[in-house]
Amino acid sequence: MESSLWLVYAVVTTLFWGVWGAFIEAPEKRGFPATLGYVVWSLTMVPCALVALALVDWQVERDLRSVLLGSAAGLLGAGGQLVLFDTLRRGPAYLVFPVISLSPVVSVFLSVVLLGETASPRAWAGIALALVAIPLLSYQPPDRSGPVKSRLWVVMAVAVFLAWGIQAYVLRFANETMRSEGIFFYMTATGLLLAPVAVWMTDFAKPINWGLTGPGLAALVQVLNSIGALTMVYAFRYGKVIIVSPMINALAPVITIALSLLLYRVVPHPVVRAGMVLAAVAFYLMS
Repeated sequence: MESSLWLVYAVVTTLFWGVWGAFIEAPEKRGFPATLGYVVWSLTMVPCALVALALVDWQVERDLRSVLLGSAAGLLGAGGQLVLFDTLRRGPAYLVFPVISLSPVVSVFLSVVLLGETASPRAWAGIALALVAIPLLSYQPPDRSGPVKSRLWVVMAVAVFLAWGIQAYVLRFANETMRSEGIFFYMTATGLLLAPVAVWMTDFAKPINWGLTGPGLAALVQVLNSIGALTMVYAFRYGKVIIVSPMINALAPVITIALSLLLYRVVPHPVVRAGMVLAAVAFYLMS
């Protein structure tokens, strides 16, 4: 059973993140900024961390190596999210997201070179298809907002791309010597530490919805993200990065797109539909 646990946790993460993706913009459309949504997310990580710690009798690794690895995993993920907020203010989303979506390329490269991970020819075919599908799934038609004045967004997008790609490798590496629950504890702690940065990035000059459809709705949506993050750590504990990372990153958007089609009647672009087909085939090959 343990050999297939990675797939169970990867599928749970994919489902939760897919649903989260379909509703992530709902609080912002109702007047609750994405930066404050980050703060809410960091708070929803806390109950998930408490549940995880209860499973291991509240035992957390306190040696320097564990603290550094756990904190690195958290800072790479949460810090990348904060950089992404500013990146989208400077650059067009239709260019930013395809760049960031390819972060599993970094994860696969590091895991093959540094961890010596290998896969069957069939699985490699699935990995290749997933890496092709991911940027297709993140495709957005060019907007009409005019030319971009600064190219700083390119550097920032690459920074997020590297951060999220390295995070997956760090999670797998940390799981070699740490409990998954301890890793998630440090991820939660670093997420909370960066919350004041998100508050500082918020434009309070604009009206903010402080009602149930603001932070209340954000909490309901972000807890899906937090649960998915916890099961992702377990997926990397039992599975290979070269399989888990491309699978999650390829399949979660498929669920998001399918839900958006059902809920909002948003028909995906032909490029996105092609990505959905490739992601489905990739899942079959990798699982």
